[in-house]
Amino acid sequence: MQEKLVSFPIKNWSEADRPREKLQYKGKEVLSDAELVAILIGSGNKDESAVALCQRILASVDNNLSELGKLSTIELMEFKGVGEAKAVTIAAAMELGRRRRGGEALEKSKITSSRSAFELMQPIIGELKHEEFWIIYLNNSNKVIQKNQLSKGGITGTLVDVRLVLKNALEVGATGLILAHNHPSGTLRPSDADRQITCKLKKAAQNLDIKVLDHLIITEKSYFSFADESLL
Repeated sequence: MQEKLVSFPIKNWSEADRPREKLQYKGKEVLSDAELVAILIGSGNKDESAVALCQRILASVDNNLSELGKLSTIELMEFKGVGEAKAVTIAAAMELGRRRRGGEALEKSKITSSRSAFELMQPIIGELKHEEFWIIYLNNSNKVIQKNQLSKGGITGTLVDVRLVLKNALEVGATGLILAHNHPSGTLRPSDADRQITCKLKKAAQNLDIKVLDHLIITEKSYFSFADESLL
């Protein structure tokens, strides 16, 4: 007969091992991902502690925090002991982390290479399940004036309004543009449509003395640069 596992509540752990106390006295850096998430949810279920529950949740996404951030509240609630409040708390924390990455990238607002443009946009569109097309507007020093979502579409593609791009460029005084969109499929190969819209925007912008400096195709972990591949 299989012996039933008995839960050992965190309140019965030694104080030095409890996630909250451990963070307070030893610093947040020493906590595991599971312990940090356990602090968020506060409690586990009758069969496992909050840490054990969070270890199980993380194991379901191969201990990848980016993948954890993609789980919906409905998917999180499939784990025993995770109700709506806990699921929303986890989802909110993951979104704050994503926005923090975006804020850190924005601080490095001078675009010096395709890599710096990727670092600016990846936290915004790199992990989306649908396609979005964005424009980064730059001044003469290649500093970011503004970045705008131009369109949002399905996984198969999105619509781009050239007139709207150039109208906004004139309004903000941009002299350079970087185009960026994501491929939810993960492929970095530019499509015929990607090439066509790049060419169309480049030609239209030239008439206004505005340069299209690059077009990035962005996935979760990598990117394709039209400029680096001499396609501009």
